[in-house]
Amino acid sequence: MSAPDVAALLAELERSEPDLADEARTAVEWLTGGEPLETVTQLDVCEFLWYTLPLKVGGDHERLARSLGRLLQLGGLERYAALCTSQTTSRILRTYARDGEDAGTRAYHQALEETGVLPPDVPELQWSMIMGPEELGAHVACSAALELAILAGETVDRVALTRRWLTEPRADLGGDSWLHRVQGERLNRWVLGRGPARRKLAQPFEVRLHAPVTPQPLPTLHRLLSLAASEGTLPLRLAPSPTALRLRELAEHELGALSRDGARLTVTDHGRKLLASPERMWDAVTRLLLARGDEFELSVREAALMLLADGVLMSPAQLREKVAEVVGGEGWQAASGPEDVAAALARLVDQLAALDLAFADPLAVRLTWAGQFAALAALRAHALRPRKYVNAA
Repeated sequence: MSAPDVAALLAELERSEPDLADEARTAVEWLTGGEPLETVTQLDVCEFLWYTLPLKVGGDHERLARSLGRLLQLGGLERYAALCTSQTTSRILRTYARDGEDAGTRAYHQALEETGVLPPDVPELQWSMIMGPEELGAHVACSAALELAILAGETVDRVALTRRWLTEPRADLGGDSWLHRVQGERLNRWVLGRGPARRKLAQPFEVRLHAPVTPQPLPTLHRLLSLAASEGTLPLRLAPSPTALRLRELAEHELGALSRDGARLTVTDHGRKLLASPERMWDAVTRLLLARGDEFELSVREAALMLLADGVLMSPAQLREKVAEVVGGEGWQAASGPEDVAAALARLVDQLAALDLAFADPLAVRLTWAGQFAALAALRAHALRPRKYVNAA
C-alpha cells in the first residue's frame, strides 16, 4: 500500500491541528525534497532529524520534529513518527543547541550507527562523504535492504548483506550491479579532472580501469622479506647497491614491513602478512605509488604513471616536459616550477626501480611488464577512492 499524498495529509493536519501545519509543511518539504512520501526510508528520517534539521533549518527544532511526527503518524508511518518524538532525537537536538555543531554531529553519527540501517564500508567499496547520484542511489538501496531485514526479525550481517546488495546483478538496473554503477561514476569523475591536458591523457583509462588489474609477482621485495623472516633479522649494512638500500628503506619506512632492532632489521607482523599473501603485497605496493606527498606530488605521479603505463621508453627530460604540461594545465604552474616536477618524478622513479617495476638510468625510464600492471592498479585504486571533504581525516 502506498503512502498517502503529502498535500492530503497537510490538509488534514490543517483541519485537526492547525497550529502544527506550518512547521509540518516546512519539515516534510526538507525531508522529501518534493518526492513522494513512500520513497522515504528510515535513514532519510534519521539524517533529517539528526543532521539537516539542526544545521540547516531555522526555527524551534523540537517543535518541527514533533510536527513532522504528527504528519507521519496521520500517514500511517508509525515507526518514522516515533523517531520524531524519541528521546534520541531530543537528546541530539539539545546537544547541538547546548554544545555546538561538532558535539551534535558526533552524537548524530553514533546514533545513526546504532540504528543498524547505515551501510558499512565493505572490501569492494568505501562510501564517499560526497556522493554522486549513482553512489547515493546505491547507498539508499543498501540502507533500505538493511531496514527491511531488521524489520523481518533477521539476524543481520550488515557487511554480508551490503556486499551482496552491491555486487549482485539487479533486474531494476538492467542486469547491472550497484557496484559497477558506482565505480563507473567514480571513474568518470576522475577522468573529468582539472585541465584539458589531464582529461585527454586520462580519457583512454576510463574503460581500461573498469576491470580489476591482475596482481603480478614482486620477487625482489618477496626475497628481502623472506630472508628477514627466515633469518630472524637482517644486518642494517645488507645493502650491496643503492637500489637494494632503497628497497630496504622502502620496506621499512613506507610499507612498514621491516622494523629496526638495534643494528638489525626484523620483519614485522605486517611484513609476515604480506609474505603470506601475494595479493596483499601487490595491493600494498601499488597503493603506495599514489599515496605519497601533497596534491601537487600526487598529480605529478598520476600523470607520470599514465604516460608510462604502456611500457613506452622516455628520457627523463621527455617525461618531465610532458608531466609539467599536464600538471600545469591543472593550475600548478604558478606555485611549482620545473625543479619541483623533477624532484617529484625522481622520487617516483626511485621507488619503482627499487621494487623492480621500472628500468631507469640517467638516459631513459621504462616500466617493466609488472610495472605496467602496477601503474594501472595504482591508477585504478586512486580513481575509485571515496570522495572526502578537504579537512576530513
